[in-house]
Amino acid sequence: MFARWVTMKLQPNSVREFTRTLENDIIPLLRKQTGFKEEFSFVASGDKEAVAISLWDRRENAEAYGSGQYSEVVKLLETVVEGTPDVRSGEVSNSTIQRIPATPAPR
Repeated sequence: MFARWVTMKLQPNSVREFTRTLENDIIPLLRKQTGFKEEFSFVASGDKEAVAISLWDRRENAEAYGSGQYSEVVKLLETVVEGTPDVRSGEVSNSTIQRIPATPAPR
């Protein structure tokens, strides 16, 4: 399993709109993507920062989304996010959602 995590600085007083946009626009778009498994979002730091984590079946599907439909997601978030979201990705090492064997750390 593969994960993408996106960290965003939220505009003031935008948490409600951020949540609505995720629920009504972004999550339905993600569900249409090949290999998409799950989405989690968190709002932290006094409603100033948000983190969204998406889980994918394989790296290739996450990368295809990242080079394709993700640009549409960025446009949907323009009214609630300041600046450019920071995107990172990596293999999931453990999960309680699905049985995923632990990935050994590099030596």
